[in-house]
Amino acid sequence: MKSLAVLESRLPKDANRRDGLSVVVDRTGNIHDIGYDSDLDGKYTEQDFDHIVDATGQCVIPGLIDGHTHPVWAGDRVNEFSMKLAGATYMDIHKAGGGIYSTVTSTHLATEEQLYSSLVQRLQTMLQNGSTTIEAKSGYGLDLENELKILRVLHRAQKEGPWNLSITYCGAHAVPKGSSAEVAVKDIVEHHLNAVMEETKAGRLTVDNVDVFCETGVFTVEQAKAILRKGQSFGLNANFHAEELSYLGGAEMGAAIGSKAISHLEYISPEGIAAIAQSGTVATLLPTTAFQMRLPAPPVRRMIEQGVAVAIGSDFNPNAHCLSMPVVMYLAAVTFHMSLEEVLAASTINAAASLNLADSRGSLEIGKVADMVLIDSPSWEHLIYQLGNATKLISTVISKGFVVRARKKE
Repeated sequence: MKSLAVLESRLPKDANRRDGLSVVVDRTGNIHDIGYDSDLDGKYTEQDFDHIVDATGQCVIPGLIDGHTHPVWAGDRVNEFSMKLAGATYMDIHKAGGGIYSTVTSTHLATEEQLYSSLVQRLQTMLQNGSTTIEAKSGYGLDLENELKILRVLHRAQKEGPWNLSITYCGAHAVPKGSSAEVAVKDIVEHHLNAVMEETKAGRLTVDNVDVFCETGVFTVEQAKAILRKGQSFGLNANFHAEELSYLGGAEMGAAIGSKAISHLEYISPEGIAAIAQSGTVATLLPTTAFQMRLPAPPVRRMIEQGVAVAIGSDFNPNAHCLSMPVVMYLAAVTFHMSLEEVLAASTINAAASLNLADSRGSLEIGKVADMVLIDSPSWEHLIYQLGNATKLISTVISKGFVVRARKKE
């Protein structure tokens, strides 16, 4: 930023105070100060602010963090949605050559420019719905050439856009057609990850995490472990799919190797819950996917009671087409039996922790990045309560200290 910025709010009010709260953002886009209006007005009397956002009567929350997405792909799978409504399971479609394989074929045929254009449109919609940080996976390439293509698209979006991406290599999203899991694992461990990291060192890619679909009929626990450990050897965070459609013991393995986060977990065992609670591994839960695939809800209450940090994500992909974290938050509250406070934490500070970003994002604290969402309602709970109304409720989105969305005053 070229100047400081101030956000002023008359709510919430301390019972013993007559004024509201303000946030000061510095030239680097970080939060410089937070306090009551009366205190900050006097403290910054001599300061000139180029940009003042009047949030009188509104609520200010941290920018939302979407902890799990697959945002780069071509085509769609609307026909498979109809098949699932008629009773076909995810693995039925996958084994018939649909699902991920269908999207892989379309993505191979798309150019980088086409993929970039569609990605930017999706990220803009996410931003309008309050998501300022988004975990973004590859995974619809499977072969090295196309995985690198997807990662280049994500790298470009990170450099050119107002959002913050946590980029994940997910070449082990499925076993490539005509191959086997054993061959795929060997290829990823001996070739893919080495090539990805060479491109990263050269500054042509940014990669933060490594992911594997650890599931019956895809990659076993030991195969997933080999890929994750290789990624960790390069400094990547292990952040992977496990226990979505069946129990394999992926959570126990992930905890043992120090995974930063594990996603889905509908079929996690009591031993798995204890293991991730002990290791500090974040459980990234995906209510949109569980809802539309009619899966049993993960044992969220048991996880929280045992001290597991729970994050949530949209799992945006052609199988679960949702770009709105407020919708995901609503589903988490209703279908996962989470309180509104738990849902907010899962969408901010816990999601930041799942991406190893809790020191810089996920809460409104001095020194952290100024990612904020202003909600034009008497309380922040309305963002969840008013299903499907987020873009009307959100008046302003601030990312990295810049106003990136400001609703026109009526």
